Amino acid sequence: METPHYILGISAFYHDSAACLLKDGEIVAAAQEERFTRKKHDFSFPLNAIHYCLQEAGISAAELNQIAFYDKPLLKFERILETYLTYAPRGIRSFLKAVPLWLKQKMWISHLIQEKLHYSGELFFPEHHESHAASAFFPSPFSRAAILTIDGVGEWTTSSWGVGQGNKIELRQEIRFPHSLGLLYSAFTYYCGFRVNSGEYKLMGLAPYGEPRFVEHILTHLIDLKEDGSFKLNQKYFDYCAGLRMTHSRFHKLFGAPPRQPNEPITQHYMDMAASVQKVTEMIIERMVRYIHRQTGMKNLVLAGGVALNCVANGKILREGPFENIWIQPAAGDAGGALGAALFVWHQLLNRPRKTDEKNDFQKGSYLGPQFSAGEIEAVLQKEGLTYRHLDEEELLETVTDLLQQEKVVGWFQGRMEFGPRALGARSILGDARSPRMQRRMNLKIKFRESFRPFAPSVLLENVRQYFLLDRESPYMLLVAPVHPSQRLSGENNQAEGFEKLHQIRSRIPAVTHVDFSARIQTVDGKHHPLYYRLLKKFREKTGVAVLVNTSFNVRGEPIVCTPQDAIQCFRNTYIDYLAIGPFLVSKEKQPDEAEIIQWHQQFEPD
Repeated sequence: METPHYILGISAFYHDSAACLLKDGEIVAAAQEERFTRKKHDFSFPLNAIHYCLQEAGISAAELNQIAFYDKPLLKFERILETYLTYAPRGIRSFLKAVPLWLKQKMWISHLIQEKLHYSGELFFPEHHESHAASAFFPSPFSRAAILTIDGVGEWTTSSWGVGQGNKIELRQEIRFPHSLGLLYSAFTYYCGFRVNSGEYKLMGLAPYGEPRFVEHILTHLIDLKEDGSFKLNQKYFDYCAGLRMTHSRFHKLFGAPPRQPNEPITQHYMDMAASVQKVTEMIIERMVRYIHRQTGMKNLVLAGGVALNCVANGKILREGPFENIWIQPAAGDAGGALGAALFVWHQLLNRPRKTDEKNDFQKGSYLGPQFSAGEIEAVLQKEGLTYRHLDEEELLETVTDLLQQEKVVGWFQGRMEFGPRALGARSILGDARSPRMQRRMNLKIKFRESFRPFAPSVLLENVRQYFLLDRESPYMLLVAPVHPSQRLSGENNQAEGFEKLHQIRSRIPAVTHVDFSARIQTVDGKHHPLYYRLLKKFREKTGVAVLVNTSFNVRGEPIVCTPQDAIQCFRNTYIDYLAIGPFLVSKEKQPDEAEIIQWHQQFEPD
């Protein structure tokens, strides 16, 4: 019997550190370090994630054949030094903050890996965008596809395109730092008062409240955009090359207001800024995609890089073409670089073949993280002193469905944790999409986050066309599509402005209908998470509606829960009504120490 071949992929030291393990080219496990350390976007060396991956396979680091790191640290350091020298003496504070960390740690990845893992085997360092491209193409369903990667910056590259055929990828053109679509979007994220490398999805959610009245300003002053989607940014308006901020005072003067502070109200000005940069982002990606299609003539497109998480832009390029099919890496940001690096070694460098059927991907639903047995979960429940009921699967589905119909909010902790930023029904908080109160209640009382933020729907794949203008699967919640006109209740041309739009009931599934009648959709089939599929089917049987609210099981500022302990802590610290954790159901009302919370809950029920 042939000895299995193991490759470990690692990404670290920028944001969203992660590890991934392949066994004979198949993904065994993958997880972000933040889920174990409980530090959101943790960028430290992913030792916990690595240990999990090795444990899942039942091997030690000594049994690894290769380790792949997701970029070339020396090339990245070259870019950082060259940038500082270009802008010197400006940027000295930023220089003094960044360089010591490089000299102590980031330059010595090889030594760090050998020391931390007691590993003396082969090490590989693909380029950053090669790792993104590999993560997009190799797990995809396609034997041939065009590839587009877009992020903030890797070593020098900020965007690239190429082709994947069989077991090889080839990148053909790139845009280089400091010209970056990801950094342009992050500059507006910063300007609108959200955290860079964390709040970009908030900016995307804010955009529909505004009007894109600054588009011409952006195209005239900030960016020189060509027909093929290539561009240059006017650096006199930005400060990310040498400073500790994203934008310059000239930027603030150009748009007539200073950056919003995080604790300040969001005015219409910042809503309009969000709408404007979102429209420009869509314009740039659309031009890139059309150019790539002209160059390749291919019918399939795959995407990765942090900007590929812009699901509004993804939905638009799917609807408007010219590619027939698109596939987006679920962990599109730097976390997915760990997977891409490992796959790059397996296919590109070791020349191992791929088998594809043009329909099914190899991501396993992205359920690649830890799971826990009923015995492990029950031991934690007992240790925490919680009162709970043990139910068989059918009883659990019946009971949870009834609770959801009563507008109860349910923490749902089942199976393997998701890899990537989206909760896909394994570490989710669920609610009834029909409830007009659910969006506000979940934002303010469970997620403790901004009330404008939309929630995503999970919908049975066989019913998706009934509710949304989408004719295919979207298993990873990476496509936005309009709510079907048959589900809408109010006209699209209402006169409300800004956050006044929040108070309008737009559809029969208001909790997942954004103010522009859109939704970020997860389709669910029975292939990878059958229990979650059965829950949606049971809800459809009882209500006639095949849609649930699905948001990630965490509160603002914390990563998605990983362990039973994490889930219980989140349950206790929020106003989640019930926790369905493995075969056990925990009620907030039944807990002896929850009387005060229940009283508060009833007194301050949102309107």
